[in-house]
Amino acid sequence: MADPMISQSTQSTLKIAASTTPRHQHHLHLENPTPSPSSSKHVNRLINSNHYISPSRPIYSDRFIPCRSSSNFALFNISLPQPSATAGISPGCGGKEDNPSAYAALLRNALFGPQTPDKKDWGAGAAGQNIFRYKMETRQSLHSLSPFGFDDMSDLGVSNVAIKTPRKVSRSPYKVLDAPALQDDFYLNLVDWSSHNVLAVGLGNCVYLWNACSSKVTKLCDLGNDDGVCSVGWAHRGTHLAIGTSNGKVQIWDASRCKRIRTMEGHRLRVGALAWSSSMLSSGSRDKSILQRDIRAREDFVSKLSGHKSEVCGLKWSYDNRELASGGNDNRLFVWNQHSSQPVLKYCDHTAAVKAIAWSPHLHGLLASGGGTADRCIRFWNTTTNSHLSCIDTGSQVNICLQITVIVLLYR
Repeated sequence: MADPMISQSTQSTLKIAASTTPRHQHHLHLENPTPSPSSSKHVNRLINSNHYISPSRPIYSDRFIPCRSSSNFALFNISLPQPSATAGISPGCGGKEDNPSAYAALLRNALFGPQTPDKKDWGAGAAGQNIFRYKMETRQSLHSLSPFGFDDMSDLGVSNVAIKTPRKVSRSPYKVLDAPALQDDFYLNLVDWSSHNVLAVGLGNCVYLWNACSSKVTKLCDLGNDDGVCSVGWAHRGTHLAIGTSNGKVQIWDASRCKRIRTMEGHRLRVGALAWSSSMLSSGSRDKSILQRDIRAREDFVSKLSGHKSEVCGLKWSYDNRELASGGNDNRLFVWNQHSSQPVLKYCDHTAAVKAIAWSPHLHGLLASGGGTADRCIRFWNTTTNSHLSCIDTGSQVNICLQITVIVLLYR
């Protein structure tokens, strides 16, 4: 007769061993004299979890295996294993070998370049090389929107050279405005275009405004018989116009209301050059001086610049409002900064009066200047490095430079 203590110990040992046995071993059975249906179902689900399918949600694959037959493995020095003769080709993964070879070659060249090897040559590379050891990729043009590159189009008989249509500049004007009493004086600046597409013209002792959008002509002012217009200059906003007179005065007009706002003095002779810099207005005169005027201040001018030996006939502020370029009848081109009373740069290469001045809006420190009849040249300067860049002989006097747009090529 077995000892009840031993049988109890043996029973408990069997229970512990059954609880620590892996799920896939089914030869051990737990002794449960009266198992409930819910607990039996739960145990069966735990034991046969690999075979249990939940009816509430579908089962998806946990891994995506793409088709590798169309990948350019030769670009990374990767060799593909050759398929065995008995291995079948899965449908939809590049098993269509009945396509025309000409189309396949054309498509391969268009996508990967003409140097890409064929699919049958992919196994020629050394196996086991690092995937990050790239080969040099074929350069392709980025300017074509066609799925076929320019190199492939040349094989089809199409030239790959982009033909640039030459720009045609009409020699005849599309619009002619009558300008009676326009003074024939090289040293005066009687025409200026505003940011609102309005042209201001000084005719005798009057100033007229021509709207390019509506072709409307407006008479802004009449200075009278004792005075005359020597220069006009629009503010950057295009709402106010400065007028330099032959009596050495500068007038500020509101163009929208045709009303004079202020009259400033300071020059002893005519004012032939004007240049705006935000709320600052620079005026150059025949008295060889340049006056800096702040239209917000009560004083007529806040500073005076002296350096030219003859009439100042050209003024232009840079687009960042840091540098002022001035040209005079002494064949000199000076560059001033905001706080200097003497020129920081002096250029003496011109052989005639320097009236035409323009700063580049694209490149800081790029300046162009044009000379008169005896000079006939446009010269380009780098004010940052204080160097002369280039010179172009125009064959005639340079009266005005509006803006530098293509000069960046000359700057390199």
